[in-house]
Amino acid sequence: MSAVKFKLTLNPKQSKYQIGYQDKIVLIGSCFSENIGIKFTNFQWDVLENPHGVLFNPVSVQNSIQDCIEHKKYTKDDLFLLNDVWNSWHHHSRFSGITQQEALDKMNASVEKSHYFLKNANHIIITLGSAWLYRLSEQAPQGEGQVVANNHKAPANWFNKELMQPLVLIKLLQELIQSLQAFNPNLNIVFTISPVRHLREGLIENNRSKAVLIQAVHQVLSEKGKVGYFPAYEYIIDDLRDYRFYSEDLVHPNYAATQYVWEQFVASYMNDATQSIMKQVAELQLAVNHKPFFVGSSAHQLFLQSCINKTEQLLAAHPYLPLTNQLAFFKRQVAK
Repeated sequence: MSAVKFKLTLNPKQSKYQIGYQDKIVLIGSCFSENIGIKFTNFQWDVLENPHGVLFNPVSVQNSIQDCIEHKKYTKDDLFLLNDVWNSWHHHSRFSGITQQEALDKMNASVEKSHYFLKNANHIIITLGSAWLYRLSEQAPQGEGQVVANNHKAPANWFNKELMQPLVLIKLLQELIQSLQAFNPNLNIVFTISPVRHLREGLIENNRSKAVLIQAVHQVLSEKGKVGYFPAYEYIIDDLRDYRFYSEDLVHPNYAATQYVWEQFVASYMNDATQSIMKQVAELQLAVNHKPFFVGSSAHQLFLQSCINKTEQLLAAHPYLPLTNQLAFFKRQVAK
């Protein structure tokens, strides 16, 4: 008699485009991409996250990437004043500023850094969150008709809402892939769909939006080489499939869910050798964060010397690892 199954399990598939520690990785899109970005950062990967801040809709994602490719220079004409703060319709509010110059300095510094990073990157992971677009109305102070990346808590009558149509999104993604591959032919492109629910739109409207994203992404996957898909959405919605894996707002996946998706990502994109390095790096990070009870004790000194030896051995085998700060930290703690 066969065993009773209580859930479906989505087993990870190994990508032919593996990620190694010598690679540069760009993460762009919804807040879920930043959750995964934290995982990369904790394991000391060379990553660049959201050069325009968190973005949800595909039009804003395309605008951000195009800005980086074209090395766009933002000027005061791109800003508007709201609630005593200068903002850009193409940026998250973390790029806003009390003065125009403050905002422009943050925006242009990010584009500057991102242009060169993207040019030399090996992988870009694009997380699409919603197919709902908000366009500026005639009531808005500038840019009537343009799609905004963030509403900056502006009045509701400044915006008109619309759902992207699948064919429009397919064309946009095709153009985006073409631009990225022309700018950096060595770039591996991975799309994901965010499992974050956009309840502000409503449950039915959220599902309509996700359906548009899924349809469009898989259409371009069948047409383009060096373009892949990681099923973050499916791991949460179909594999875990339980509100226990969401935060209290029932919108954002919680730590356990994010960790589960990260583990599936590692299984798909990192080989055994890379995973072994990750384990050793994680142990050193734990040692850096360790708070000893008795600083200067012989046991603590032995612990520090062991950490120094492990770090030096790891750097000798993999000199490209960014562990010089950790090594310096351990050496500073050793009693003279």
